[in-house]
Amino acid sequence: MKIIRTDKELELPLVDRELVAKGHELVLLPEGISEDLLLEEVRDCDLLLMCYTPVSKKVIEASTKLKAIIKYGVGIDAIDITAANNKGVVVVNVPEYAEETVAEGAFAMLLALTKKIPSIHHQMSDSSWVWPTQRWLGKDVSGKTLGIIGCGKIGTSMARMAGMGFNAQVIGYDPYKSRDELAIKGITKVNSLNTLLEGSDFISLHAVLTNETHHILGKKELAKVKKTAFIINTARGALIDEEELLQALEKGQVAGAALDVFSREPLNQEFHPLKKLYTMENVLLFPHLSFYTEEAMLRLEMETLDRCQEVFENRPILIKTKDPRLQQQSHLNTVYKSDQLL
Repeated sequence: MKIIRTDKELELPLVDRELVAKGHELVLLPEGISEDLLLEEVRDCDLLLMCYTPVSKKVIEASTKLKAIIKYGVGIDAIDITAANNKGVVVVNVPEYAEETVAEGAFAMLLALTKKIPSIHHQMSDSSWVWPTQRWLGKDVSGKTLGIIGCGKIGTSMARMAGMGFNAQVIGYDPYKSRDELAIKGITKVNSLNTLLEGSDFISLHAVLTNETHHILGKKELAKVKKTAFIINTARGALIDEEELLQALEKGQVAGAALDVFSREPLNQEFHPLKKLYTMENVLLFPHLSFYTEEAMLRLEMETLDRCQEVFENRPILIKTKDPRLQQQSHLNTVYKSDQLL
């Protein structure tokens, strides 16, 4: 088969080695490849592996042999799933590989922000020592309230770390989870987003990006946040109206933010609309790498190879997510669903 893997900058040595060893033609394409160039490569492609590169209707409709699109990661917003399904192409992701990993990353960012670790480190590098003045005064997590927006596996893992590990109170906003479901996870359910925003010292986003959750934190919502609160986002950049968050940070309406994801990636200090974030001492920036650990990447590569093997053997492809956009593909008769869905 001809197999294309986009976003070659995200190294998958095991996947690449195994595909070549099985005798397949593997074409590696860079992040940022144009739609026209991708279209030409996909035209005679059997299997497409992608992570960040958009896969448009135009690209999909140009394909003549494409059997499946495998997202080696979680989010599927960059794929025109309807166009793929209309073409008889199955779309599948790898949703489980980094649940604990991303929760650890989010909590690490929370701790780094509250303890001012990056700023103090830079000051130590510049001045060799830091005296205990008000500028460097941190905050405890213990006794504070953490608000979780989106209480799936990553959100509930974050709640466990904060509640059981650091004695924080945890509240959660998730219209699709019952009070009892969240209580079992140590989370007190709130019925409105405003209640969560007004009552939280730390706000961590873990929702899936949909039409409903796009800019779930906008100007009106940010106005409800405590001026002493920190916001952590390791889910999707577009969950927040980032321009409004930038203004809120500049005006002191929000105490700080730790951001691993952005609507427009990569971030840069020259012309990106969020470049001012680089100058803010109360902002911690991470380059969409909260998922990136040895253990998580091994799980990702193994799962990706499993999905590839199903395509090679013309077997139904395993769908392991509850996302309805992928669940609805059962009509293609080329997928089967796990008994342990997310």
